[in-house]
Amino acid sequence: MSSRVNAAAAGLLAVAVLIGEPTEAAAQDPSPTEQAAAASSPGPSWSGSASVAGYFVPEDSNYLQPTVSVDRGWLHLEARYNYEAQQTASFWAGVNFEAGERVTLALTPMFGIVTGDTDGVAPGLLVTLATWKLELYSEAEWVVDTAETSGSFFYNWSELTLQPVEWFRFGLVTQRTRAYQSDRDIQRGLLGGVMWRNASFTGHVFEPFSDQPTVVVSVAIEF
Repeated sequence: MSSRVNAAAAGLLAVAVLIGEPTEAAAQDPSPTEQAAAASSPGPSWSGSASVAGYFVPEDSNYLQPTVSVDRGWLHLEARYNYEAQQTASFWAGVNFEAGERVTLALTPMFGIVTGDTDGVAPGLLVTLATWKLELYSEAEWVVDTAETSGSFFYNWSELTLQPVEWFRFGLVTQRTRAYQSDRDIQRGLLGGVMWRNASFTGHVFEPFSDQPTVVVSVAIEF
């Protein structure tokens, strides 16, 4: 009788241990606190920038060129005015890609609709390649003029800059545009800019050693 009691007690003890010990799956389940934190964690946030550039063109009309862009995760949206041509607006949507650590590469292929004095569609690309204190930035687009084939044109703005300190950068700039008349298909120039908090001020001088250089002054704010 005693041996039967002892055996039964041992069996009950084994069952109690098995019931009380958490299984591997149960141990991996998140706690209610962890579940609540995961549910309340926000997704990608919105960020963006707004800029306006003043073009001072010799023997031509001066004008302003505003640009507004917003990003959320992979999504990029942008609007420009007086970029492809004066009195012309363009609206863009694109996809953001980023790679690298010591050398970083950011690519944004886009597609845009152009309307105004120039009407058409345009594939475009934003590229930023950076390492150390050096950065190469380029924005390019091919405008397909839907009203007149001869109006199709490749636009480009590129900068190669060095930023020796946090608040100052300088470098080289080139552009190819039909927004105003120029003797050169590709204009080359110098730039210098200062940054403060989320704002920046940059001056560009195209063909600085010519008799009539073109000056572009821009102000940008990031948000």
